[in-house]
Amino acid sequence: MRPLTVRREPAIGARGAHRRTGVRILFLLLTAMGLAGCLERLFFYPDSTTYARPEHYGLRYEDVSIDAVDGSRMHGWWLPAARPALGSVLHLHGNAANVSNHLPLVAWLPGAGFDVLMLDYRGFGRSQGTPTLDGVVDDAAAALQYLRSRPDVDGERLAVLGQSIGGAAALRLLARDSTGVQLAVIEAAFASYRGIARDAAMQSVLLAPLLPLALPALPPGRDDPVTAIGSLQVPLLIVHGTDDEVIPFAHGQGLAAAAPPGTVFLPVAGARHMEPLTRAEVRQQVLQALTAALR
Repeated sequence: MRPLTVRREPAIGARGAHRRTGVRILFLLLTAMGLAGCLERLFFYPDSTTYARPEHYGLRYEDVSIDAVDGSRMHGWWLPAARPALGSVLHLHGNAANVSNHLPLVAWLPGAGFDVLMLDYRGFGRSQGTPTLDGVVDDAAAALQYLRSRPDVDGERLAVLGQSIGGAAALRLLARDSTGVQLAVIEAAFASYRGIARDAAMQSVLLAPLLPLALPALPPGRDDPVTAIGSLQVPLLIVHGTDDEVIPFAHGQGLAAAAPPGTVFLPVAGARHMEPLTRAEVRQQVLQALTAALR
């Protein structure tokens, strides 16, 4: 009987191994499907906390309402220039919190002579709806159209300042509509959705094996910022910190390499994510670029 038992044990073990392998594959597929479903949502970390208000910086402001294409009502702040405006800047913030958290990064612009429209994407701050990667681009387009429609704005003297995911959205927006925009300042943006997701997932032992199955949930390469940037007709200033721990410096380099001739690339030595515009020397360079483009 022992030989028979010996022969059967490997067979049973093989079937058991196949079952265990099948269970593992099924688990990985289900996990990947769940990850694919939530991967896009992992790009966004909105909240409704008020971190700062314009009056804290001595700024006049107006609460504005903008309709998103999905019917959501979006909230924004209109910060008029402290003196006759040299131009108007649409600010597209990063993927966390809301406009109040990002206010310190642009609060210096009205005093320098520039109107600023700050937009909370759908699902951020006091805006309705749920954010999506394509939806953020649509929201930016709605904000740009609103900016052009204001009677106190010169629609031929516009600039876009996009940071992080707002920079990626700005590039996609301007590839399809840049009317009146004389300059785009792009800070800490990623070159591709799947590339930045891969960078993040590779830091996790658990997520890395599932990544190939989850990536198809993200926008395809034709919708990447690095694809959009090559077709732009707008002068560009690309800013990226060399020590950016969230969006690696290589993304900024990739965008700069794909950008049209005449683009200015400003590496900021030692700067971490979203830090460059806290530095006086970087603000001065951005101010010079805005003044030259919009005067």
